[in-house]
Amino acid sequence: MTQKKKLTVLSGAGISAESGIPTFRGADGLWEGHRVEDVATPEAWHRNPTLVQQFYNERRKKALEVFPNDGHKVLADLEAEFDVTIITQNVDNLHERAGSTNVIHLHGELFKARSTYDETLIYDVEGWEIKMGDCCEKGSQLRPHIVWFGEAVPMMFEAEKVVKQSDFLIVVGTSMLVYPAASLAFMTNPGVPIYVVNPQKTEFPPTPDLFFIEDVATKGLKKVADILKKEN
Repeated sequence: MTQKKKLTVLSGAGISAESGIPTFRGADGLWEGHRVEDVATPEAWHRNPTLVQQFYNERRKKALEVFPNDGHKVLADLEAEFDVTIITQNVDNLHERAGSTNVIHLHGELFKARSTYDETLIYDVEGWEIKMGDCCEKGSQLRPHIVWFGEAVPMMFEAEKVVKQSDFLIVVGTSMLVYPAASLAFMTNPGVPIYVVNPQKTEFPPTPDLFFIEDVATKGLKKVADILKKEN
């Protein structure tokens, strides 16, 4: 049996936005009405853990009310023909709910909690709420399993390995301006085709292997899927 070619996808907020999940930061610099410094930093957690917990509980609640869109489904369907790995900056679980089986979450996972004492203790969140007083097996308060600003990105090394082994790369729903995640788009081997799906053209170094599809994720990914199937 012929080995499937490796297709890597870098996904960002744009793909989830089409399902109804607001993008991370609005034009006013706020995230769902809050300053990022008040809900997405270790300092915010130490200063007001109740507020931070409530904020992510609300994000979780909203995420349960939405569904994967056609863009998520296109990527899941590509597993029939390619060895697909999705590296996402999103913390929702829409890729998994659409059927994708190999997803690396760079910035953590909304539907997981972790110990504030031992970061290796990670638990699934049933429903939408982590309560103050919910503790790990060592008796420490559980926090959202989210990579906050100022924290290390533990999955970067694994993501870099995957990108360097890719035969094709798709960048969708992200302007690739947030580092270190943005650096992944420039780690492919020479000659590897890169397909960038975004409504506005993003700044990438010019290369003959770079192809822009100026469209929203749901429509643009269908176009890329058709191209890949013809070339494979």
